[in-house]
Amino acid sequence: MPNARTHAKGQHHSNYPSQQHPHSHQQQQQQQQQHDPHPVILVTAAYDHVIRFWDATNTTCLRTIQHPDAQVNKLCISPDEQYLAAASNPHVRLYDINSGHPNPVVSFKGHTSNVTAVAFHCEGKWMVTASEDHTVKIWDIRCPDAQRIFDHKAPVNDVVIHPNQGELISCDQNGSIKLWDIGESSCTRELVPEEDIPVRSVTVANDGSSLIAANNTGNCYVWKMTHNRDFTDFQPITKFAAHEKYITKCVLSPDVKHLATCSADSTVKIWKTDNYSFELETTLVGHQRWVWDCAFSADSEYLVTASSDNTARLWNLSSGETVKHYKGHQKACVCVALNDFSM
Repeated sequence: MPNARTHAKGQHHSNYPSQQHPHSHQQQQQQQQQHDPHPVILVTAAYDHVIRFWDATNTTCLRTIQHPDAQVNKLCISPDEQYLAAASNPHVRLYDINSGHPNPVVSFKGHTSNVTAVAFHCEGKWMVTASEDHTVKIWDIRCPDAQRIFDHKAPVNDVVIHPNQGELISCDQNGSIKLWDIGESSCTRELVPEEDIPVRSVTVANDGSSLIAANNTGNCYVWKMTHNRDFTDFQPITKFAAHEKYITKCVLSPDVKHLATCSADSTVKIWKTDNYSFELETTLVGHQRWVWDCAFSADSEYLVTASSDNTARLWNLSSGETVKHYKGHQKACVCVALNDFSM
């Protein structure tokens, strides 16, 4: 299996799970955790109401969690690799990754419609969610009640946490992108790239240098971000047509050198970000239907994708080829989470 974990200081480390002898799934998982304190955690969810944990090396499904009452829309792994957050309709459930117990440790109730996004604070103390009920909410992971509620005034499609951990950036079905000051509980900036065209996804560079938004017409918008005293300033940089069809997800790589865009056209495109050029680097072709979600490896050299063809794939970005194919879901695979960061 290719290396796909990077230490905090950029040192490469071969720590995808090695090929194992045939044991039970539970024994495999226990052995993996005993030998690797920071295992690669790869999780997918689908319309079949099943969450699957995978051995990233040999594509074996190690564990499943049944989610019968609602489909899972988004998955997120906590930075300490202890919890998996599963966003559905209308709940968000937190599962203990290491216990193997099928029941959630906490169920967060308060949204009244589909939860479309979830993200953890950098230290895992709180998380943020977005919903079609027009709200963005912040939750203490120890408490089932929302700590802060932001009214978006439209169905919210995505939300991300600014690297400064003090601001949120969200986007909605009316075409708005909003910047929220968490401390002030207020919207401090609104961007509208195309009037009445839903913004589907937003992504922020790890260094806080840029914001990228993707919409339903296949366009991507790029802003340079600077922090001036008490506010964040947005300077429009460029707009480019990434796909001819609906974009479902856009994600900047951890090293901020690549942008991935997933689309209804069944492809994923990788774009160069240096000097804000956004030249097409490669097109990943192999999925047979819509590609809904993606996640970069820690070293930015690999990408995992989830598709309506019921599968997930691991791609080598230098070659543009599929190196692993994860099969097992019975219906459309719509979200994926990957954590191979060393703590």
